[in-house]
Amino acid sequence: MDRYIILKKPFGSLKSLKRGVGNGELGSASLVIERLPRHAVADLGRDPDVLAISKPMMTKLVRPIQATTAHSITGDAWGIASVNAHLSPYTGAGVKVAVLDTGIDPAHAAFAGINLQQQDFTGEGNGDFDGHGTHCAGTIFGQDVEGQRIGIARGVDHALIGKVIGQNSGNSEMLFQGLQWALSERANIISMSLGFDFPGEVEQNIKAGWPADLATSQALEAFCGNLRLFDALMGMFKTQSIFNAAPLVIAAAGNESRRSIDSTYRIAASLPAAAEGVLSVAAATRPAPLYGIADFSNSLPHLTAPGVDVLSAWPGGEMKSIAGTSMACPHVAGVAALWWERLREMRTPHLAQAVASHLAAHARKGCFSPDFDASDFGHGLVTAPASV
Repeated sequence: MDRYIILKKPFGSLKSLKRGVGNGELGSASLVIERLPRHAVADLGRDPDVLAISKPMMTKLVRPIQATTAHSITGDAWGIASVNAHLSPYTGAGVKVAVLDTGIDPAHAAFAGINLQQQDFTGEGNGDFDGHGTHCAGTIFGQDVEGQRIGIARGVDHALIGKVIGQNSGNSEMLFQGLQWALSERANIISMSLGFDFPGEVEQNIKAGWPADLATSQALEAFCGNLRLFDALMGMFKTQSIFNAAPLVIAAAGNESRRSIDSTYRIAASLPAAAEGVLSVAAATRPAPLYGIADFSNSLPHLTAPGVDVLSAWPGGEMKSIAGTSMACPHVAGVAALWWERLREMRTPHLAQAVASHLAAHARKGCFSPDFDASDFGHGLVTAPASV
């Protein structure tokens, strides 16, 4: 029997399904992980109480394009000024941010004084074997390190750190459990710099001895099933907006495009960034004097943020500068925390939707080179709220 992820409708019942490992309430809906025979899966697929059902599929980091030590970089991370965070009176105070990634180095000076609520979904234990999660968290809410500012929302004092990618990669079961946990812990903003690994799924099937056409077909079935699951999950999140409990979900668009002279092609934002209700983020280059879009950045994003030479925290107390839409995504999460604080003060209803609307409405388009258009940068460069 294979493992399946099942999402039930609110207050629905799965009479034929026993509760098993990984079960949990997701608002008024239920996310269930079960081992099932194939005939039971077909029966559940016809159950009107089941929103979606699928096998887990492989996930992977949206890997940085380059990684260099940053000892020569002085001053604040350049993205701080680019998104106008240095001019904003808001700090993200009282906003709870969830980072679903490779974990975090809690001992880093950038996280001093912050309540880091860690949860491991990989079975490897807390901590950050890779550095990716530490770097993303540093951009969102990191404190100044030796006089250098790296964090957009330095007033965040409670963060949820879900480890959903381990040394042996990860899968969508870990990711969905992380999303369920973030919602149950009342996260306001969820940041994800990872993607569903369709090529890896095909390769794994081929290594198992499957013919190429069958391996591709099965990977496509898993991809489509997980897309339906993610869309249904985002729908469940949206139903929480009436209680102001819906989180805003933000994801990296992906690094698969190649815009160089030798090899020019663009790939659309990938999952989970492409799912309904998720804000996808492209990567901008440094202004010279206008901003460009990074060669690797996927197209059709909602928003754009600094994603090249981004300075942030690294495990072991280090600082490092790396590039990718993974680095752009936490800029948007940090700015979203600033908007959340402002709109909460104004008693704005449906905060997640309101923050998303303000991020889009206040993004800047005129700062990009004419070589790029809305298919490259979406609504534009994300911008922090100014004084009321």
